[in-house]
Amino acid sequence: MSHIAIDARIISTTTGRYVERLLTYLQDIDTTNTYTILVRQKDIDYWKPHNPNFTIRIADYADYSLAEQIKLKALLDELKPDLVHFCMPQQPITYTGRHVTTVHDLTLLKTYNSDKNWLMFHFKQLVGRFVFWRVAHSSAQIIVPTKFTAQELVRFANIPTSKVTLTYESADPAQTTVKPYDTPFKRYIMYVGQQSDYKNIKRLGSAHQQLLAKYPDLGLILVGKLNASAQKNQRYFTKKQYNNIHFTGFVDDAQLAWLYQNTATYVFPSLMEGFGLPGLEAMSYGAPVASSNATCLPEVYGDAAHYFNPKSVDDMARAIDDILREVPLRTELIKKGTLQVAKYSWKRMAEQTYELYQQALTSSAER
Repeated sequence: MSHIAIDARIISTTTGRYVERLLTYLQDIDTTNTYTILVRQKDIDYWKPHNPNFTIRIADYADYSLAEQIKLKALLDELKPDLVHFCMPQQPITYTGRHVTTVHDLTLLKTYNSDKNWLMFHFKQLVGRFVFWRVAHSSAQIIVPTKFTAQELVRFANIPTSKVTLTYESADPAQTTVKPYDTPFKRYIMYVGQQSDYKNIKRLGSAHQQLLAKYPDLGLILVGKLNASAQKNQRYFTKKQYNNIHFTGFVDDAQLAWLYQNTATYVFPSLMEGFGLPGLEAMSYGAPVASSNATCLPEVYGDAAHYFNPKSVDDMARAIDDILREVPLRTELIKKGTLQVAKYSWKRMAEQTYELYQQALTSSAER
């Protein structure tokens, strides 16, 4: 029996869905090993294990902080686990115990979010480059969600491909509880998620305005918390006098399900992704998807999305218009989307991760 620690400090973030699903299925898969799950104080009740081999421990240390480097390392040294799974690259770089790391994408190293302090962001980016490189070399194995991320990491850190394990993520089954959202539009296209610059929301807004010439009642609904990035886009659209754009702020799962089920098209305009979960979620609800053709998205969506160049407003508008106008295309995308979603499984991801733990523990014992 081994002791495994899982750094789940990101569990309540957007990327934290991966962590929550991993833990949920892992506790059913592994009833032998003991696990210590590290979370922030605010997330102490976020996920509750039913397997007695799983215990929660507070590790309230901010990402890329001095406390993360010193106090988190001290906590791990105290716990003395046989293996640590860091679910993000941020970790104590001097930790020498056996560990594996999940790298979801290299977005931090390649983008700049204009709502952030320029100097601090670029300093963090420099630190991030060093941390990513160090982690890639110090980890027994790196877990990635797509082949695209694997290739990027191998090139960036100059590590062998054998050190990288692919475990595709998944979309949850469509929720059966649905609650109507009081939308101001009878017909709308939508986007769900963060609105950082690389998410390309300004171009989406511009493409939507082009479509209004042909579809004057068409709405654009942007779903997600009204954080600094979303508020900045609100101000931008107001200044440009864009019409028929609605920011929902936070919506619950039942309302989100209704929005997915009733959208004319789900649009994913991102310039860079590590997996692109929202597009799969949209497909699970029967929404046709118009997607950026950038980075990993064609790998994940296959032929179940209608693609566009995310740097071209005209091409984005063209792809959305194709779906709005062509009923056979729309029907085909919905059918293919259902098949595409079925290819992915959170349980399989957890099983593959468990197998990786076993390999790492075995190789550690043989050292």
